Amino acid sequence: MTQNDLTMRPITGPEEIDLFCRLPYVLNDELADDLASGRRRPEWMWMALSGDRVVARLAWWGPREGAAPQILDILDLDDQPDRPQHPDEPSNPDQRHQNEQPHQPDRPGASERVNVGVRLLRTAMAAVLPPGAAPPEYSRFISPGWREDEAARREVSDRMTVLEHAGARLLVERRRLEWRVGTPIPPPSGRLTFRPVRDRAELVELMTLVLEDTLDAHSRAELARLPAAAVAAGHYDGELGRYPRRDWWRIGITAGGEPVGFVVPARNDYNPIIAYIGVLPAHRGRGHVDDLLAEGTRILADQGAARIRAATDVGNVPMARAFERAGYVTFQRQIDMTWS
Repeated sequence: MTQNDLTMRPITGPEEIDLFCRLPYVLNDELADDLASGRRRPEWMWMALSGDRVVARLAWWGPREGAAPQILDILDLDDQPDRPQHPDEPSNPDQRHQNEQPHQPDRPGASERVNVGVRLLRTAMAAVLPPGAAPPEYSRFISPGWREDEAARREVSDRMTVLEHAGARLLVERRRLEWRVGTPIPPPSGRLTFRPVRDRAELVELMTLVLEDTLDAHSRAELARLPAAAVAAGHYDGELGRYPRRDWWRIGITAGGEPVGFVVPARNDYNPIIAYIGVLPAHRGRGHVDDLLAEGTRILADQGAARIRAATDVGNVPMARAFERAGYVTFQRQIDMTWS
């Protein structure tokens, strides 16, 4: 589709990955493998071109078995229009950031870039998403210190403005955390013993209980429209059930045999992760989260993990502090936006 001298189209296939990657972002190095594995598809990866220059781009991601994209995780504008683009330039930025103040682009050309991004997003959404369907969530990785970096704040501002013009709103900012090999793992405290999760029904029941008074923004948004049991079942079937090593999953038990919580160590398509951790309401405030997290970290470390990743909302201070006590460091932040 051509609009005002801009061509807006999806990539033709793997042969255009280098062209697509002329705009920098931390995920660029994963795109070729994602495309080969089916986690991305050419028709989900769109560009706005001025001649042979990429002035904006976007891409959705989805699980291999999925028929529709699950998340919009790339949306880029040409933040340096005077910078030469060349297919051999590095595709990965050192540390690209962003911002949550999307309303005041404050440099010449910012509004034009935003306008191009809005047009590309609306064009691609109309071509890719089913009519009337709620668009997938938008997610963006940003530097931990993005608020202190003027260029980073403006980059986030432009991207969030594009999404807002298309009807999205900020849901949450999250911490992305990482344990690195060599970091000491706290030894077992002896307060809990651990056993494997028996089956789906047992874990979904525990997940339902831990949703009480949750601080997780995604869970709170889902609880506003669904009962806790449905939210827990949806989380299991939508994510946890895809992880093959269920023998890694653990339930923490008191000396009296009472479950206090659970931890789900796993491996996604990219890294070993702590996929889920929760303490039952009756046992909160006693430090059990430290025992659960140490056990999950230990399981993955024993499998040879060089790094383990996790995430929690910026507002979930108790969980963030638990990760810090376990030796995890914040290596990125993440912005999530959703459509009503």
